[in-house]
Amino acid sequence: MASTQFSSPRSHAAQATMAVSGKPGSVKGGCSFGRAVNFSRKHHKGGLRVRNVATRLPETQVSPETQVSPEKGGGNERKLAAWTSIRQERWEGELAVQGEIPLWLNGTYLRNGPGLWHIGDYNFRHLFDGYATLVRLHFQDGRLIAGHRQIQSEAYKAAIKNKKLCYREFSEVPKADNFLSYVGELASLFSGASLTDNANTGVVRLGDGRVVCLTETIKGSIIIDPDTLETMGKFEYSDTLGGLIHSAHPIVTESEFWTLLPDLVKPGYIVVRMEPGSNERKVIGRVNCRGGPAPGWVHSFPVTEHYVVVPEMPLRYCAQNLLRAEPTPLYKFEWHPLSKAFMHVMCKASGKIVASVEVPLYVTFHFINAYEEKDEDGRVTGIVADCCEHNADTTILDKLRLQNLRSFSGEDVLPDARVGRFTIPLDGRPYGKLEAALNPDEHGRGMDMCSINPAYLGKTYRYAYACGAQRPCNFPNTLTKIDLVEKKAKNWFDEGAVPSEPLFVARPGATEEDDGVVISMVSDKNGEGYALLLDGRTFEEIARGKFPYGLPYGLHGCWVPKK
Repeated sequence: MASTQFSSPRSHAAQATMAVSGKPGSVKGGCSFGRAVNFSRKHHKGGLRVRNVATRLPETQVSPETQVSPEKGGGNERKLAAWTSIRQERWEGELAVQGEIPLWLNGTYLRNGPGLWHIGDYNFRHLFDGYATLVRLHFQDGRLIAGHRQIQSEAYKAAIKNKKLCYREFSEVPKADNFLSYVGELASLFSGASLTDNANTGVVRLGDGRVVCLTETIKGSIIIDPDTLETMGKFEYSDTLGGLIHSAHPIVTESEFWTLLPDLVKPGYIVVRMEPGSNERKVIGRVNCRGGPAPGWVHSFPVTEHYVVVPEMPLRYCAQNLLRAEPTPLYKFEWHPLSKAFMHVMCKASGKIVASVEVPLYVTFHFINAYEEKDEDGRVTGIVADCCEHNADTTILDKLRLQNLRSFSGEDVLPDARVGRFTIPLDGRPYGKLEAALNPDEHGRGMDMCSINPAYLGKTYRYAYACGAQRPCNFPNTLTKIDLVEKKAKNWFDEGAVPSEPLFVARPGATEEDDGVVISMVSDKNGEGYALLLDGRTFEEIARGKFPYGLPYGLHGCWVPKK
């Protein structure tokens, strides 16, 4: 079997190619390891073969009421399903598997994300505008059942019924018929009535087993059935905290649920916790902003064993932009570099703020993990928090316009990103550090959509899995395994394809941090797509299952173990 080593994707010469024989044709993909490596049957133990399936892949049936017409665009757009609306509202079937799915992998991977980017002839502007498409990969005894279904939010149902946008999405605003309706729409904005419940961002499994799809509006919290993907209803909070928005990425474990509620009136963040089986959020504490006219955008945040880390980014919510009928380049936000950037640390038990430090300016969507540093006597001396950091460059938001994603011309236009590592002292010093955790060239200067072994949440860890870059590109196009100890990266790459967030699933009984598999879904250059399994240790492909048609790009997922 060919050996692999940690290296960076510095050139196309470094790409390895995996030739997989199977019916009806071959699939090409690969890993970049610094020298060309060919994984064929004689190198890959047992080879990759097509497993028998219990049922034939069904013909794609598109019903008239759920048929999606293709978006109109320029003639130079790539044939890539990632940025194209889903072809039908729902589908389910068993996939033919090339390779071997580990028999221990029993459960369901759910992935949420925008999947319908137009209503009638009207095309949405931004990746984050699309109506939510939930995808399911069910693994059992080496077999793979797949399916997808639209989440039945009020925003989606109203758009389908009325054939027009009816709620405010990320960059889209319903068109007012006249001035009076415009005034009424503004009133409904302040009450939250016109805000979308389009839960197109993430999906989490709560400690009591309920599965909830989420977005940044609180009303966009929707319970789904992980077995059927059926929309079960709204997740209604039973407390009286109110509010319109929260972090799109709560911290969820078997015993905890933490989230942040930005306060747009008195700039700050309310830190809340919820017990498993409960719908009641309890306030643990509050962080007041130290700069700017509004709280910084808080798409995600990290925790350690004993602390909640609250980021205050200079990319801040902007009430004026919320009121605009046409989006600005920063959409609902505004860049305030003079307001500076801060990291706050709150004790989970007491709600007291134990550190509040100024840090270099930063822009991040996603935190990776955080942990506590201790001295030789076991006293906590500082916090280390890692994130996918975009070098304080806000242009990444506008790069995610669908027009930009669909019209890649070969130019290298993806802004640089890195694993940004914050070091936050707990001894009263006023400043923290932000630096790259490893050389960004190791992962092609692209970094987003991350996951870790969940057993290491809030603890010292070594490995992270994310999307990196093989340049030139306009969007992250590799899967990368980051080794934060050796400061190296291993990269998987399929020419012309776009993989979604890699999710790590540990092998039952594993004692090593990277003993498991990494699951992703890939849109390939031929307009098709496949589910992908990589070995968590070697980062080599071990199996894939081809979808009957390409699926839109998805954002975030979760693992639901077998009952």
